[in-house]
Amino acid sequence: MTKSLTALFGGTFDPIHYGHLLPAVALVEEVKLSQVSLLPNHIPPHKTQPEASTYQRIEMLKLAIADYPMLSIDMREMSQSRLDRPSYTIETLQAWRMENGDQPGLAFILGQDSLLSLPTWNNWQTLLNYCHLLICRRPGYAENSDNPQLKDWIERHQTKNIDDLHTHPNGFIYFANTPLENISATEIREKISNGKSCETLLPPKVWQYIQAEHLYGT
Repeated sequence: MTKSLTALFGGTFDPIHYGHLLPAVALVEEVKLSQVSLLPNHIPPHKTQPEASTYQRIEMLKLAIADYPMLSIDMREMSQSRLDRPSYTIETLQAWRMENGDQPGLAFILGQDSLLSLPTWNNWQTLLNYCHLLICRRPGYAENSDNPQLKDWIERHQTKNIDDLHTHPNGFIYFANTPLENISATEIREKISNGKSCETLLPPKVWQYIQAEHLYGT
């Protein structure tokens, strides 16, 4: 049995919202994670560039997790050596595994939408060499992939047994029963730019920061 199972949760977090936070907290309880580290991307290869600055996104993360002791921030993709090129998940996971050695259980949290897009990722089929994948369901996304290669890969590695995540350092895909939060950062930015309040979608301190910094058209 490994001493602990920790997870990384990557994202642009532009801004961070309850659609990120509530599933992460639910995963801690369901899978018995010792820690979830939020991993802000510098240059996400599959998304448009963030509207908020790197500094502003980090400040919002700090405000958002202040009341969640099980959450932390991992700044590795913000390191100076990686600021001039896209952040590839496989490189992050390789470095993370190297730092932790062979035995600890490591997991990477993905939304269902990201799982279905995996075949577009760099070296996606090697992700499980370094960690487990914890999949959070997303409203409006199919349970199964139309891609035969991805579908076969998921079926070969899927487990419904949480013990597998704790007794093996990597190699499994687990579909979690996290809350279906129909919230997106794109929707939040659009609402704010149209003068609508988003205070129910974000932690209060994050909403106050967005207003104070005049982010997203406030």
